[in-house]
Amino acid sequence: MSKVPREKKEATLGISLIPILVIVVILGYAIIVMGADPHIPILIGAAVGSLIAVYKLGYTWEEVEKGIVDSIGSVMSAILILAIIGMLIGTWIGGGIVPTLIYYGLKILSPTFFLITALLLCSVVSLATGSSWTTAGTVGVALIGIAQGLGISPALAAGCIVSGAYFGDKMSPLSDTTNLAPAMAGAKLFDHIRHMFYTTGLSYGIAAIIYIILGLQFRGRAIDAAEIEGILTAIESIYVVNPLFLLVPVITIAAVAMKIPAIPGLLIGVVLGAFCMLFQGSGDLGSIIDAIHYGVAAESGHEMVDELLSGGGLDSMMWTISLIMCALTFGGVLESTGMMATIAKKMLQFAKDTGSLILVTVLSCLFVNTLCADQYLGIALPGKMFKDVFAERGLAPRNLSRTLEDSATVTSALIPWNTCGATMASFLGVATFAYAPFAFFNLLSPIVSVIYGYTGFSIMTIEEDPSSPEYKQKMKVKKSPKELKEFIANYQAKARLAD
Repeated sequence: MSKVPREKKEATLGISLIPILVIVVILGYAIIVMGADPHIPILIGAAVGSLIAVYKLGYTWEEVEKGIVDSIGSVMSAILILAIIGMLIGTWIGGGIVPTLIYYGLKILSPTFFLITALLLCSVVSLATGSSWTTAGTVGVALIGIAQGLGISPALAAGCIVSGAYFGDKMSPLSDTTNLAPAMAGAKLFDHIRHMFYTTGLSYGIAAIIYIILGLQFRGRAIDAAEIEGILTAIESIYVVNPLFLLVPVITIAAVAMKIPAIPGLLIGVVLGAFCMLFQGSGDLGSIIDAIHYGVAAESGHEMVDELLSGGGLDSMMWTISLIMCALTFGGVLESTGMMATIAKKMLQFAKDTGSLILVTVLSCLFVNTLCADQYLGIALPGKMFKDVFAERGLAPRNLSRTLEDSATVTSALIPWNTCGATMASFLGVATFAYAPFAFFNLLSPIVSVIYGYTGFSIMTIEEDPSSPEYKQKMKVKKSPKELKEFIANYQAKARLAD
């Protein structure tokens, strides 16, 4: 006998909020009171959502499981990249690449200009590669070390690095999010990028000014020359420092910028790092394999240097990867059973005008980023839900695509259990909540987007969008015989002048 399909019920708002309330309460208690990791509380929330889906909404466990598997599978390439960057960090530390970057950085950079320099450097690298993860996992790691050597707060430095990394991730045509947002909104890629200049330019400019002002507090501060010299000596005692090692990050970043896929491009960096380990004192095959798998442990006798230059390896990313998989399990349950869509539809009722529509879109992206823990879902789900609404309100698709990037892309790095927040914390060695208050670009972008929505500044209607059929139809204005004769005469006159 064949099974009779179960009748599915649409999730009501009350039912949809139950797993969310459960996860908020348990997660808050576990992290704030017990100081526990967020993994198990998130899985408990997923279990509650699954029970509701099966026993209340009529879903089978197989359907719920498929939603979980699809959710995790959608970011599997990102998980692989995360694992490879862990291996890259291990070989780059063991091969003397990161120590060399820190060594020369401490010699060149001053505390006053460190923040703005770090912001610009990370912006350029992420623009070239289209990847905030690659930027943070390479130059970001070195910049954190330089900041500690200069006596700058690691949290402040990490916030600056994240700001620069996500500026490029948001604006680069090589970035996956920059391509995903217009695809979901129905806009063209370069129309989308040009439209983002309005909000991104203001947010980035304000952030840069803040970092310059914060850097001024270090003006006139005497650098502890003895401390800097102690760090440099400690690095030289355990690593061969050579400026040729700086070619490795240049080659790796160039490979990704030349549109070599991220995974093989980063593997090139791992191989180059392993090759550089041959020039270090313990550069044998066994130490190379250990660095790739378990990372390295520096033993210079200098506490700061040993802490800074210990880490990396495949194993160092397993905590983060497991957290991502737990979060995506919860997100997969809510998305596949319609609970996420129900909440989003309720939020849409508050969108009365253009400003409130953009505010609701921003809040929806933040909501999905927090609960589904992935920026791709943070772009894709609100993009699907609001695409038709923007069109019905007469708004060009590029308004939606810009709003998705202004909120989903940049705020993903501010949530500890989000794939991006967890990744940034792992790479930089600074807790997400510690650097978040200093990631000014990420904090300002959604605020500026909402302000533009309410003021109407740079909000484009469909009739003003050169890519839309409405605009093209508007331009097809019939000319009278007299107007046509004058048009031809002017054209011929310009042609004669050109000759």
